Amino acid sequence: MKIEVKQAKLADCGAELLAVGLFESAELPDGVAATAGADDARSGFRKLSLLRPDGFPPVVVVGLGEREEFDAEKLRVAAALAAKEAKRLEAGSLAWALPDGIDAAAAAEALVTGTILASYRFDRFKSGEGDESPRLESLTLLGPTSLEEAVEPARVAAEAQNRARNLQLTPANVATPTFLAERAEEIAAGSEALSVEALGRPELERKGMGGLLAVSQGGPQDPKLIVLRYEGGGAGPTIAFVGKGVTFDTGGISLKPGAGMQEMKMDMSGGAAVLEAVAAIAELGLPVDLIALVPSTENMPSGTAIKPGDIITQYNGKTVEVNNTDAEGRLILADALAYAVELGAEKIVDIATLTGAVEIALGSTYAGLVSNDDDLAAEVSRAGEATGELAWRLPLHPEYKELMKGTVADLSNLGKKRKAGTITAASFLEEFVGETPWAHLDIAGSAWDIGREYVGNDANGFGVRLLVELARHTAPEKHSA
Repeated sequence: MKIEVKQAKLADCGAELLAVGLFESAELPDGVAATAGADDARSGFRKLSLLRPDGFPPVVVVGLGEREEFDAEKLRVAAALAAKEAKRLEAGSLAWALPDGIDAAAAAEALVTGTILASYRFDRFKSGEGDESPRLESLTLLGPTSLEEAVEPARVAAEAQNRARNLQLTPANVATPTFLAERAEEIAAGSEALSVEALGRPELERKGMGGLLAVSQGGPQDPKLIVLRYEGGGAGPTIAFVGKGVTFDTGGISLKPGAGMQEMKMDMSGGAAVLEAVAAIAELGLPVDLIALVPSTENMPSGTAIKPGDIITQYNGKTVEVNNTDAEGRLILADALAYAVELGAEKIVDIATLTGAVEIALGSTYAGLVSNDDDLAAEVSRAGEATGELAWRLPLHPEYKELMKGTVADLSNLGKKRKAGTITAASFLEEFVGETPWAHLDIAGSAWDIGREYVGNDANGFGVRLLVELARHTAPEKHSA
């Protein structure tokens, strides 16, 4: 989508549809306020009114509610509502007058993000031309040119999030581990600061990555450990992003119920977020040094699949009793986390659709956050607050580790009791990071079906903007506002 900033009056901006926000007890802009029906424009949050002033294109008035309760997240929702109205009216261009109840840069970010995300369509697999209705092609923000510094990062991050949604929604017969590796190669080809390697089964066997090998052995698709390196020349610590990339999860021998299993093509949502966040970071040229790892495989049942009770050896030498083959994500992440430490990561953030328990605990509003480092946990929480991808920190405690001890091996991949499923899974992962500051994001409740106006109830690319924001904050020369 084309995004531009103009210092122009509403009537002169050249857009097919204009959008203005209206706070409670506030007035509409000159030229709009005199329109027939303007007195009936609704100011309640999420309320829409369509006006047709003389000498103006149509104006959609978006209710913003009470000024004191307004924030960037509400403006993302307002932007999404205006974008959907543009689609209904078949408008190809939209212009927003920035509301005055929020910092101008934050308002610009919110409007760009909400508009781009709400305009998303996925029709790759529809026959013919798919959805042939006109698309919203451009967004104009009416404000000072200084807003361009906020607009470009917002555009890049939002478009990266939409690309992650594409990966999530692509079916597993197309989006295989090899497909994700090829996407990583495309990303690396776009920047001289990026390099990539994809370790296949022979390399994984030589390295002894028992978790990834074990999960993959039930299906015909070769596993991949995708490693992207971004050398942005940053003076800060080398950070690693690790994303779970299970391209389809049947549960293996511990088979999942059939209802809703088609959603398990999105069990690679963490990997999708990591890949496209790296693409955005490279496009923005952020001065950070970054390692991104995506362990990718299918989890299939067959005569060769790993069985409950089998024992495997992970990359760092620890042995694991596989007491439930549907607790596979932690097995592949364990290898990748240990490898990230070996590659020199000084901070690690992993993101994964890991446990159903997190949806029971937090719903879709918050991702679960578990960390061994207070400072890193605070950085991740702050990034989530800034982007609207919220994370709620859950505790670590030695008693949770006790639940993950094995009987005849070092560890079990499933807790001995049905207690604190999200935390015990994270406690398992902590065994593979040593003393390295590490934060884990469990997005099993947030990667789809979140229900926010700008992403709806399907795949939403959760985590892309959070990771980009975290990288921006890590870059010492470009701290985010």
